[in-house]
Amino acid sequence: MREDGGSRFRHLARTHAAMMAGEAAMVVALADSFFFDVDLDGTRTRLLGFLLVSFTPFLIVAPMIGPMIDRVRGGRRLVIRMTALARLIIQVTMIWFTDDLWLFPLVFVALVLQKTYAVSKSAIVPSVVRNEAELVEANSKLGLIAGLVGAVAVVPAAGLQFVVGSGPTLAYGAVLFALALWWSIGLPASSGPVDETAALGRLDDIEAGDLRTAWVAMLVLRAAAGFTLFHLALWYRGTGAESWWLGAAVGAGSLGTMFGNAIAQTMRRLVAERNMLATALVLDTLAALAAIMIGGELAGVVLAGTVNLSAAIGRLAFESIVQRDGPETGRGRTFARYESRFQFGWVVGATLPVLLSVSGTAGFVYLAAVAGVAAVAYVYD
Repeated sequence: MREDGGSRFRHLARTHAAMMAGEAAMVVALADSFFFDVDLDGTRTRLLGFLLVSFTPFLIVAPMIGPMIDRVRGGRRLVIRMTALARLIIQVTMIWFTDDLWLFPLVFVALVLQKTYAVSKSAIVPSVVRNEAELVEANSKLGLIAGLVGAVAVVPAAGLQFVVGSGPTLAYGAVLFALALWWSIGLPASSGPVDETAALGRLDDIEAGDLRTAWVAMLVLRAAAGFTLFHLALWYRGTGAESWWLGAAVGAGSLGTMFGNAIAQTMRRLVAERNMLATALVLDTLAALAAIMIGGELAGVVLAGTVNLSAAIGRLAFESIVQRDGPETGRGRTFARYESRFQFGWVVGATLPVLLSVSGTAGFVYLAAVAGVAAVAYVYD
């Protein structure tokens, strides 16, 4: 990583770790609130409502937050600082509204800030590496940090939640966001305000090239992840499977994401980013075909792990392509645009099993067909 005494990437890594830990603490603190009272035993209408809520923040992030990240004087590090400060304030405010209707707008603002940070973090990564070859490594380490720190941060959060309740747990999260704010002070400077016409023109030029097929491949990978989660959840419920099977699938998905983040930098030393995306699509196809042949709840757990592993590999490869080839002055806008598309793909993929009740095998066949066609189209484009 680029050095200023080795501090640039270290400051970003610490900031990212604290932000992800604070995020985990918030989720634990609100687990017992009515905001998260959306379970898989509810109606399909409630599930559709949940999916709509999960996408709504992106309607703000793409047209408003992305351009703001590029326009603001002081660069992306200032946006990250502002976001950390805002998360700290929102987290503290939530303490008084955990069982109140005001919790809804507070959580919505937190979701918007979460996406704002994610876009800003992706946009600032090129400023903390020495060359393009290190982009996948940096993204991989940040993804692994998110998974590990999130898992560790949940332990004290769960203890506080169980012993004393949501208030102290939210306060614990606020301390973590305060740490993120402190560490973000050392982030490197980036570009100032952009020429919006030039940035948009540059993005359109790139999207007509290699990035065009790359983002479509990533869209399929994200849609596959959304489809797999909800298909397995509804399928397990419909067959009367024990509830722990869904927990095993979610756990396998988390492990798959962490493993994908861990191996991505090694893969990049062997193959280019484009081949990493192709490999991810092929993995999804093979995993779905294996699930068809094996069948049963265990096949679904293995599929969940593989699909999330593929999505992690694909995401790191795609982010590196944008960070390498995307317009430096409009990088926030670029990531915001694509993140919105990918979240839309996840929501569409998740919506299909909610609207259409199908057997486990039928869902696996659908996933194998979509991923297989996407893999062939991507390789031969």
